[in-house]
Amino acid sequence: MRKVILAALMAATILPAAAMAQTRELANDRQDIRQEQRGLRQAQRYGDKRDIRNERRDVREAKQEYREDWRDYRKDNRKFYARGQWHSSFRYHAFRPGVRIAPGYYASRYVIANPGRYRLPPARGINRWVRHYDDVLLVNMRTGYVVDVIRNFYW
Repeated sequence: MRKVILAALMAATILPAAAMAQTRELANDRQDIRQEQRGLRQAQRYGDKRDIRNERRDVREAKQEYREDWRDYRKDNRKFYARGQWHSSFRYHAFRPGVRIAPGYYASRYVIANPGRYRLPPARGINRWVRHYDDVLLVNMRTGYVVDVIRNFYW
């Protein structure tokens, strides 16, 4: 019994580290794309046509590779994006940015506590990410205005 408990504790400490390593890898890929785009802009400034074509191709390939890595990440971490048995006390409504919504839509039970876990950009100031069925809304908690909407985030 002791061995089983010890093995479970070891697995519980190793799995989050592997997920963080994969997230770090995606962040490094994004940084590489930015550096390649900077190189493309410099090549355009100095007018070397052959270098510009090569840089554009490299940037295009890097973006494609990043999209594939992102798809793989979402497949591997499907449980974070799963719909599950989520229900709310109100009907679905497709909100758009700039609309003011009732406080019931952005109550504390709908706020996403850790947006980084879902790879959402950080919510600054009094803005918070809120789940509304399969959509994610960035809501100003003081006024109730929708700042941003990501549709069909949970699939």
